[in-house]
Amino acid sequence: MRAERITQRIETQGNTPQARFGHTVTAISKTKVILFGGAIGDTGKYSITGDTFCFDIASRVWSRIDKVSGVAPSARAAHASCAVETLQLVIYGGATGGGSLASDDLYLLDLRKGENEGSWMIVPVVGSTPGRRYGHSLVFIKPHLLAFGGNTGNESVNDVWSLNVEKSPFSWNKLEISGDVPKPRVYHSACLCTTGSATGMMVIFGGRTNDQSALNDTWGLRRHRDGRWDWVRAPYKNSSEQAFARYQHTSLFIGSKMLVLGGRTNQVGEVVPVEAYDTENSEWVKYSSIQRFRHSSWTLDSEVFIHGGFENETPNIPTDSIVKLDSNKLFGKSESAARTVPEAIKPLDQNRAIPKIPRGLNKTPEIREIRLASQVLVSMAGETNDDYAEMVKKVPIDHLKEEGKRIGSKPLPPGTIKHTPIESAGAVFLEMLFKSHDWGNLTEVKFVKTNTDVNRMQIKKDSILALIQECEDILKNEPNVIRMRAPVKIFGSLNGQYVDLLRAFESYGEPSEKLVDGDIECFDYLFLGDYVDRGTHSLETILLLMALKTKTPDQIIMLRGHHEDAQINVHYGLAQECRTRLDEDPNDPNSVFASLNRMFEYLPLCAVIEDKILCMHSGISQSLRSVEDFESIPKPIVINHMVQTPEQQALLDLLWADPCDNDRETGFKPHTARSVFGNIYKYGLDRVQKFLADNKMSLLIRSHECVMEGFERNSTNDLITLFSATDYCGKYKNAAAILLVKRNFEIVPKIIYPLNGSVGSWIDNEEGLRVRPATPPRWKSRN
Repeated sequence: MRAERITQRIETQGNTPQARFGHTVTAISKTKVILFGGAIGDTGKYSITGDTFCFDIASRVWSRIDKVSGVAPSARAAHASCAVETLQLVIYGGATGGGSLASDDLYLLDLRKGENEGSWMIVPVVGSTPGRRYGHSLVFIKPHLLAFGGNTGNESVNDVWSLNVEKSPFSWNKLEISGDVPKPRVYHSACLCTTGSATGMMVIFGGRTNDQSALNDTWGLRRHRDGRWDWVRAPYKNSSEQAFARYQHTSLFIGSKMLVLGGRTNQVGEVVPVEAYDTENSEWVKYSSIQRFRHSSWTLDSEVFIHGGFENETPNIPTDSIVKLDSNKLFGKSESAARTVPEAIKPLDQNRAIPKIPRGLNKTPEIREIRLASQVLVSMAGETNDDYAEMVKKVPIDHLKEEGKRIGSKPLPPGTIKHTPIESAGAVFLEMLFKSHDWGNLTEVKFVKTNTDVNRMQIKKDSILALIQECEDILKNEPNVIRMRAPVKIFGSLNGQYVDLLRAFESYGEPSEKLVDGDIECFDYLFLGDYVDRGTHSLETILLLMALKTKTPDQIIMLRGHHEDAQINVHYGLAQECRTRLDEDPNDPNSVFASLNRMFEYLPLCAVIEDKILCMHSGISQSLRSVEDFESIPKPIVINHMVQTPEQQALLDLLWADPCDNDRETGFKPHTARSVFGNIYKYGLDRVQKFLADNKMSLLIRSHECVMEGFERNSTNDLITLFSATDYCGKYKNAAAILLVKRNFEIVPKIIYPLNGSVGSWIDNEEGLRVRPATPPRWKSRN
């Protein structure tokens, strides 16, 4: 536990509210919070209030909101509140004293009229409600207002109710959730995670059960794109380092870390530390104690404020003081700064001059027209179960959808034949992994059983680490923007689909020197990222690509995708695969998992073919005017999910942004499906065309989204989305594609269709592995 003093009591002015407990303090803007209700007096003789105060964080001045119209809530304590929009909050439930509970009305306070003015209203709701309760929680995950748990007066409960604020008439709906659920509880905490892998989750911690026992479990409630909700129990890095069981505490997020503040335990007067749960590495860390309970708390950037409640020294008399906690001191300045909620990011000047950087490697003799071929090459498996060869035929591009329906699915290849590993680090991977022509004897990595019955890769770990280091040394010397010459073969997201990579090599040529099928002397190969996660063979996929990279580094170009990020792949497959197949701890800095992620930080960001075709993983940004903006970014590049500069925003969009849903939409707009926090954007066709025109280019090729035919072009043929993994997440039966950019700038799509049984190639939602629901494919009819 860190003993450094991390808090200070701040002085306030104005109309200070009386000392109280069981109240709420809700942030409604960047600098203002609203206090409502609570109990005043000591625990032997107290009264419940219904007053409303505003605190200006910048000036540290309290003011009572007196000019209020409408029907205000009755006096109450142990209620719940949350902000729904700027300068608007809602109140629900609570206790009114003498064993009575507040009504089940939902109250809205609107403070948009002006300073110290507001209006209360009862939100008109039809149908059932969560009912009367206290000690519950209220969280807003736009557009859903969620009420969880609490005590109904007779018992503690664990139900969840949702109200969609964008759907009229308003109604509460009790969520039917299958699978594991948290225990019933009261006086727990709940907060919304807005960054990292737990983005969009309501995270609850602790509370007290019906038998008065304190809890220390952590759960996340998430909504799937198909409308389902489910609970996910938070994993712990070390079960012996779990948090203190507590109740009547508060919790909130600083970046990806959930802070748990104060509270009481099963032992009267027990000192409990401030604890932080990191949603990225599943680890609890303990800090100095803040002895408060039945208090309220809120955040402003890196600062945490705690108001009211009881202190251990005076457990029967509440305080009116505000204590400030500085997370820069708590976490360490550099760590906190990287995860602090930023001010609004100002885009780069869109009218500034584009820097002139020599493109000496691209001596294009003349400007040539880029056009998509009229026919597509389609690969399909043999027609009998005994014939696993891939056959290729030409199909008119306009008939591609019908061809996919006609061909249907084919059976998977049979089992594998294991080979004795070779000690040579370079040869071992190509020998064992590069077997693209013999489907009947498909070679996978060989496994042996240990005495503890844990699977291990027969390839020595030292050989894997040596390959990673060799690849990293090559990448360190590559620029962030790679200049390429046609002809080029382009691959989209692979997502651990090793078999699909081999099938593409089988059907359309492989990057080798073989006389029959090898074409590395004729073509460069470009991969657009997302080599790992989702699929069950991330290790084979990335090891094969690294082996190819180290053999012909100038002709195998690997760009960075959003899964080449430790904050993502720790949860979506790679870490679990390293843990189970290599029997290693991904948190070990010397592990294959950690070494891969260090190597990923040196991957280039985008490629330019013949000065005319821009290739990247995901998309452009309002913070990006030229690809040359990336040239000067020093390596290694760590992706900051809580952006603070335009450059960080451009990097995030490069890996996460998507085109708008249809070609009629314009400009940049928040991409709520990707980020509740609003730091990822969608971009319109007009922005693509402007970016290409400014940079004297003609086409943008990107990946990141599943598309049903393996590739999708927009209405004006200046943007192509490419996806190279079939049957995304075992759900959509999509085809996969690669693109061949010929010397005359004709672009030929080459297609493979999914095999029967491919669902087994995608990770299910295993216990302890947080696998995000599959993002639905882009549909060609969005124009």
